[in-house]
Amino acid sequence: MLELLTAAEMARADALTIAGGVPGMTLMEVAGRAVAEATAARHPEGPVLVVAGPGNNGGDGFVAARHLRAGGRDVRILLHGDPARLRGDAHLGGGGGRSAVPFGESDAGVDFEALAAAFLLV
Repeated sequence: MLELLTAAEMARADALTIAGGVPGMTLMEVAGRAVAEATAARHPEGPVLVVAGPGNNGGDGFVAARHLRAGGRDVRILLHGDPARLRGDAHLGGGGGRSAVPFGESDAGVDFEALAAAFLLV
């Protein structure tokens, strides 16, 4: 049986892991790479649109997008929010404001062209 954690349980697990000495960026890198690997294994072809917010879960999406792009996929990110609000590990996961993957901002209007072209939304 696959055990899933609630958002509160996952936040506590992350906090305990970080308090134990594992950097938050390491957790983000591992999570994002796992998402990219699962995505590539299940859907090996076609463009991908990663829909992300400015928090650390969004940072996981930025890392996944980077890994998918490095694997040869056509990847775009639809950021729900202002890129200037990216802070901490999410800011680093997003390339420190210099992402290798193009951002579109949902607040500026949904990029329907990217949505229509995407084979997969992550």
